[in-house]
Amino acid sequence: MRYWLPVLAWMLLIFSASTDLLSSQRTSRFIGPFLRWLIPDITDTAVRQVQFVVRKAGHTFEYAVLAVLVWRALRKPQKNDPRPWSWRVAATAVLFCFLYAMTDEFHQTFVQSRFASVWDVLIDTFGGALGMGTLWKVGRGRSWW
Repeated sequence: MRYWLPVLAWMLLIFSASTDLLSSQRTSRFIGPFLRWLIPDITDTAVRQVQFVVRKAGHTFEYAVLAVLVWRALRKPQKNDPRPWSWRVAATAVLFCFLYAMTDEFHQTFVQSRFASVWDVLIDTFGGALGMGTLWKVGRGRSWW
């Protein structure tokens, strides 16, 4: 439970973000006014582009964190863990992200203000891979493996 409970909690957070709660219509209510406050003469096109980038960066971040949490649950690291880095465990974590991203997009087909996108699955999977790459790089820098 100690290792898998954070994974489950993060998955529930992602699931709740896939509802109308964080749809583009709702998030634009915050991002647009903030951008107009920050840059008063910003165009509507620029606002939409920034909103798109922010939303896709959110996808990437969500799944990078999910991959790290899944990696942790699979590996069950301990203090001064002597085991070397395992690309198999990292790949399993990314595969988990891919599969969960597919179910997340399927879930969005049932939400009126959302739609499923293969591109989002790819972005989410990229986020998982980015999370694993970052973890590997940080671990190498700190001589964890």
